[in-house]
Amino acid sequence: MPRERHLKVARRPLDRRAADVLREAILSGRFKPGQRLVETGLAQQLEVSRGTLRAALSELAHEGLVLQVAYTKWLVSELTPHDAWELCTLRSGLEGLAARLAAERRDTAGATTLEQAFARLRSAVAEGRRGAAAAADKALHTAIVAMTGHQRLSQHYTIIEQQVQRYIAASYALLVDPEDIVRQHEPLVRAVLAGDAATAEALAREHNLSEGRILVAHLEATLPPAASPDPAGSKVEATHVRSSAS
Repeated sequence: MPRERHLKVARRPLDRRAADVLREAILSGRFKPGQRLVETGLAQQLEVSRGTLRAALSELAHEGLVLQVAYTKWLVSELTPHDAWELCTLRSGLEGLAARLAAERRDTAGATTLEQAFARLRSAVAEGRRGAAAAADKALHTAIVAMTGHQRLSQHYTIIEQQVQRYIAASYALLVDPEDIVRQHEPLVRAVLAGDAATAEALAREHNLSEGRILVAHLEATLPPAASPDPAGSKVEATHVRSSAS
């Protein structure tokens, strides 16, 4: 029995490490939207069992980064123009409110957490780790929401949190200069820490809307020639490509 408990403890970090590697590949754009992830190939490349790989893929499916189709195959999730529009407008409202309330209710503990979150974002960008930067980006906004002390706002934000991760990943794939992320977030962080509620709210809202416009335009441009954007958002057809770690 003690041996079984030890094996279970040892196996869980391996699941997470496999998920980390795959998440980085998706968020960095190495694995493209709609790309098929072949279990046998990935398990061999990561040197893990297929059971461990499935656990990692299931974690990413929960985050909205991959999609399991009919229990037989895995695809990197896609994002439609309408999906992006909904998320950017929803984030603009929720995060704008959160930024204002966080600035009004800031305290030492919350300020420290926000400063640390921003430091992690800067570090990830400086090191060129786009996957880590995307995760730090989401963590920074989550920290601002937590500073509000607004339970219902936090609950609603949690509902879309994994979709936000997917949205951020798509936006990061379009970055020419990753340092833009630091430049975009620094004024927002400063406004919250300074207690400037009006500026913090305005910056949070405009950040989401401006980035959303860029992403929506990009997604619309990738639609097949026969398809045109409509209010419901046309779905980009999946391209099934054998996964590789090259």
